[in-house]
Amino acid sequence: MGRNYKNLVGGNFVAARNGETLAVFNPARPSEQVGSVPAMGLQDLDHVFEVASEGARTWRAQGSLSRGAVLLRAAQLIRKRSADLTDLIVSEMGKTTAEASGEVGKAAEFFEYYGSMGRDEFGQFLPDGRDGTFAARLIEPLGVVLLITPWNDPLVTPARKLGPALLAGNAVVIKPALLAPLVTLALAEILHEAGLPAGTLGTVTGRVADLGDRLIEHESIKAVSFTGSTAVGKSLQRRLAGSGVRVQTEMGGKNAAVVLDDADLDIVVPTILAGAFAQAGQRCTATSRLIVQRGIASQVREAVTRAVEELRVGPGSQEGVDLGPVADERAQSTIRDHVSRALAQGASVLARPTLTGQAALEGHFVEPTFLSVDAQQDIWREEVFGPVLAMVEVDTMTEAIALVNDSEYGLSSSVFTRDLGNAFAFINAVETGQVSINQPTSGWDVHHPFGGFKDSGSGYKEQAHDGIAFYSKVKTVAIRTH
Repeated sequence: MGRNYKNLVGGNFVAARNGETLAVFNPARPSEQVGSVPAMGLQDLDHVFEVASEGARTWRAQGSLSRGAVLLRAAQLIRKRSADLTDLIVSEMGKTTAEASGEVGKAAEFFEYYGSMGRDEFGQFLPDGRDGTFAARLIEPLGVVLLITPWNDPLVTPARKLGPALLAGNAVVIKPALLAPLVTLALAEILHEAGLPAGTLGTVTGRVADLGDRLIEHESIKAVSFTGSTAVGKSLQRRLAGSGVRVQTEMGGKNAAVVLDDADLDIVVPTILAGAFAQAGQRCTATSRLIVQRGIASQVREAVTRAVEELRVGPGSQEGVDLGPVADERAQSTIRDHVSRALAQGASVLARPTLTGQAALEGHFVEPTFLSVDAQQDIWREEVFGPVLAMVEVDTMTEAIALVNDSEYGLSSSVFTRDLGNAFAFINAVETGQVSINQPTSGWDVHHPFGGFKDSGSGYKEQAHDGIAFYSKVKTVAIRTH
């Protein structure tokens, strides 16, 4: 049955007032319950925001040095409990042990990075044209912010948002996805133990139908940061437009990797494979489109085909596994439907290894799939969010760049080339928020600004110093000294 987790509210860990819980299952063994969380309702929600408003005043008064110290202690506790957190991610989300361990380490890095920033500048002196006048630029928190986080990175996405939000002095209410909420509640326990004052962090688990619009429309909310699908993100943008609530959305992607004739295949193949199939393709930054210049196309096609055929699919806890399960039965069905529709529209399968062992018998597993397509087929444009890579051939880099940009998404892209001129031409021409040269479309560090263009994101970047900007406001001060 697993552990029955509680929500952090006002410095206490509590059940839902109705006593109801929601079960969380292992996607590799769908009959195995790995834990449960409270099924909160509207009464619970109002109390969470009430104590968060009080917590915001307490936390703001502590100052950035004290706030940073709490984040640094949290990072130490994350590293200390790395093995348990890794096992929890594997069991509730399905990542391989290596992928989950990497996520835990990255989460610790976010708290270390923003915790150290507690000693950074939180304002500056300004010159003033008036005699005897002192002027300054002050950085202040917003108040109460709401974080809505996804199931695919259930620890690192909360860490990415909590680090800057808390360092800036805000109280945070966080709503994790119900497919993988356990590790977020475990993180709340760590932050509480690290010294976060009561009310500064509140966690909310419950069905959307039970929480309703109140979750995003509570009068105490000053900002909402969301990571998830483009459809939900754009709906949030529309619903909160004109409300005065600041909105940050990190949404979908249809990320393209371009391979030019002069590319180094020893770099291309493993990099493309990792970008497309790691985490079973369930990343907004996953490589899902492969654009190859015709002179090298047959070599790339053959090499990637061989590599995909060798991928091993199974439970994330199993040694030697490359891909774990996808999130649930619905995701499994949707991904396979995308592939079936592509084949009906004329795509051809280059590689699709048959599932064996437990992956063939139970669990939400999907075959890693490499397709040859044309750019008019649906699978070239629609986000699949699974282990599917589609390839097209082009004659020139100009054609390749046009295909990269011919998308409603603009999250990440990459090019493989040995020509520095081609590399910079690509950087300047592509319409994506993240650009890589001879690197995958995924894998951005904690101090790199992160976020997409077009329907992949909003105007606010996450991570780095840019991440602080969303969670803070600027106050300009002028004082006549005599």
